[in-house]
Amino acid sequence: MAATIAAAQLTRMVTDAHERTMELVHDLADTQLTVPHTDIVNPFLWELGHAAFFYDVFLLRLLGSHKFLLEGADNLYDSFKVDHCDRWGLPLPDREATTAYKARVLEAALSRLDSHQPGAEETYLYLLSVLHEDMHGEAFTYMRQTLEYPAPKLSIPEDGSRACEISGGPLPGDVNVPGGVFQLGATSDLPFVFDNEKWGHPVEIAPFGIARAPVTNGEFAEFVRDQGYLRRELWSYQGWVWRTKAGVQRPLYWYRGQDGWLRRHFDRLVPVQAHAPVIHVNWYEAEAYCRWADRRLPTEAEWEMAASAEPAPDGTSITGRKRRYPWGDESPGPEHANLDSRLLGCADVSAFAAGDSAFGCRQMIGNVWEWTATPFYPFPGFTVDSPYREYSAPWFGYRKVLKGGAWATRSRLVRNTFRNFFLPDRRDVFAGFRTCAL
Repeated sequence: MAATIAAAQLTRMVTDAHERTMELVHDLADTQLTVPHTDIVNPFLWELGHAAFFYDVFLLRLLGSHKFLLEGADNLYDSFKVDHCDRWGLPLPDREATTAYKARVLEAALSRLDSHQPGAEETYLYLLSVLHEDMHGEAFTYMRQTLEYPAPKLSIPEDGSRACEISGGPLPGDVNVPGGVFQLGATSDLPFVFDNEKWGHPVEIAPFGIARAPVTNGEFAEFVRDQGYLRRELWSYQGWVWRTKAGVQRPLYWYRGQDGWLRRHFDRLVPVQAHAPVIHVNWYEAEAYCRWADRRLPTEAEWEMAASAEPAPDGTSITGRKRRYPWGDESPGPEHANLDSRLLGCADVSAFAAGDSAFGCRQMIGNVWEWTATPFYPFPGFTVDSPYREYSAPWFGYRKVLKGGAWATRSRLVRNTFRNFFLPDRRDVFAGFRTCAL
């Protein structure tokens, strides 16, 4: 259950999430809202209506509203009622009507906050709705990348974040984590958690070495140069089936230029930044790179330990303290991490030193999501105790856990215990990886 949050703060969060969503679509022409049928994007109007519908069903209806604010909304926007492939054939409201529906939902959500201070249960529903919209905001961002649309035009607060250097150079080497008994998962003192984070439970972890930074474009280019995509011995069976069927020989959006690699960034070709983290690679590609480099992916528990634990004074064990973020319990600021689309792209892996973990790992929050070796399964004792029953349970088994958040992730969403999860063949999301020593 969430802590109680002041109505004024919830008002700011709801308003901010809505405004960011609208900024992500407002500059697109009507023709750009019509997208080709693929497995990795939704029609823009469906995605926009779904963001409104979530407040309608999981906030307003649960708090006493007796009807949807758009007639028939559940037959259009319920993601578990309407199959993905059917969303292109729906009689969706046009742009004006969809925007009006979202505005009505916003007005109703804010009206409640004007009239009273929510208790813990209502606070939880507001946070659930805001964070759900934040996730779809990131989806809108990588949808624009997928469709070769221009970078979004966003209102970014002048908080000094744009002064952070995108460049900065490499950050090679490993840090040593002593291992021990670690509490994997969320603790009850967090103000909000998703069901798949519950609850912290002890796991025994052997000592390990983990990279200070994610794998860079320059490092991954060496894998490509060494014919890594064509060497069967580097790939798992499933990975090789994917690679050969897709005909992949380089990271997504990479192109050969006269003077080196270029990368499509939204609608522009830009030089690949050698010291920025490789991005838009899937789990199979990360796995193959690790075999080539005589490394391995960290498990979820190892990743979270490197991000959250603190070494004891003698360095041979960990204390019982667990940090909320790599740098401590302070909420993310522009000095800590590349989040909130402030830079509209990746920074070099040596940037944001203020965000280091206690062991010296950098950018464990922000820049790129990081694939782990761990399949997405529930923690011991998992129960569906959220009104959003479909958030985790339908996806256990075949997906892989990602940690940390990317440059387009909202800072209020992520923390060390947050678990993202995608199928291992997804390349469109803002994902990279770091490695561990064998």
